[in-house]
Amino acid sequence: MAETKSGRRTGRTKRMPREVRERQMLDAAVTTFARHGYRAASMDGIAELAGVSKPLVYLYLNSKEDLFTACIRREAAALVRAVRQGVDPATGPDRQLWEGLGAFFTHTAEHPDGWAVLHNQARTSGEPFAREVATMRADLVAFVTQLIAAAAREAHDDPELDDREVAGLAHALVGAAESLAGWANTDGSVTAKEAAATLMNFAWAGLGNLMEGARWTAG
Repeated sequence: MAETKSGRRTGRTKRMPREVRERQMLDAAVTTFARHGYRAASMDGIAELAGVSKPLVYLYLNSKEDLFTACIRREAAALVRAVRQGVDPATGPDRQLWEGLGAFFTHTAEHPDGWAVLHNQARTSGEPFAREVATMRADLVAFVTQLIAAAAREAHDDPELDDREVAGLAHALVGAAESLAGWANTDGSVTAKEAAATLMNFAWAGLGNLMEGARWTAG
């Protein structure tokens, strides 16, 4: 209840800003979808966890499908932003790749429910949800492609890695990061730094060999 200047209480309460209320609903929805999956999650449970009525959830976010899509988009944008902001363009290519991996694993470790929504739930719940995750992945691959290309340019004035090979390596690296984050988040003994170091050692050693011309062939 609100108070007047004289100290008397009225029956009116201060209205919460829409963006704050919506953030509460999305937070509750991410937690619920991560733990129960899209199909098993209930709007009643989400509303209860958010501390609002179910009609209010529908008023703000229209439907369960729209709510899940909003969760995916928010978590995807946050992850991509964290990776991009974690890289200092003034450092060398190897350091930039390390910083990007570190930012990725730190963010997924600090937001396990958000990562579960992206990595587990959205991918297995069909369209249009899988398409939303594919968009996020394309953003990450494009960014990693730039980092790998920069590393190749620094190693050689005229690098042997062509654009298609660089793109393939970026796809492989992002896929490996996703898989490793899924494993690391189920093992509390693995830190974000350890996960990043594991993949960095694997990737940088391979990239180094490629850029030095030491390529594996099937014979």
